[in-house]
Amino acid sequence: MAKLSLFARRRRRVRTSIKANSGGRLRLSVHRSGRHIYAQIIDDAHGRTLAASSTLVKGEKSIGPNVDAAVKVGKDIAEKALAAGITAVVFDRGGFLFHGRVKALADAAREGGLEF
Repeated sequence: MAKLSLFARRRRRVRTSIKANSGGRLRLSVHRSGRHIYAQIIDDAHGRTLAASSTLVKGEKSIGPNVDAAVKVGKDIAEKALAAGITAVVFDRGGFLFHGRVKALADAAREGGLEF
C-alpha cells in the first residue's frame, strides 16, 4: 500500500511539472505494465489522444515486455507522430523511473525524429 501511494505521489508531481512547464507542447505519455508498454501523444488543451502505440497489437503475436519491445513501440510512435505532423513533444514518464524500458522507448522515439 505504501509503494502505491509513493508511486501515485511521484506520478502527480511529474505530471504537474510537465503541464506547468510544457509551453503548450503535446505530451508523450508512457505507461508500462508487467506484460506491455504503451505510449500516447496527448493534446491536453483539447483532451484528445492524437497517436498511440503499444506492444498489444491485434492480429499479431504479442511481443514481450522487454527493452526490444520498447524500442519498437518508440519507433512506431515516432512514425505515427511524424505522419500526423507532430515533431516536438514533452516526455511524460508518468511516475516510472527513466530507466530500462522507459529510457529505451524515449531514445527510440528521439531516433525516429521526435524532439524532447
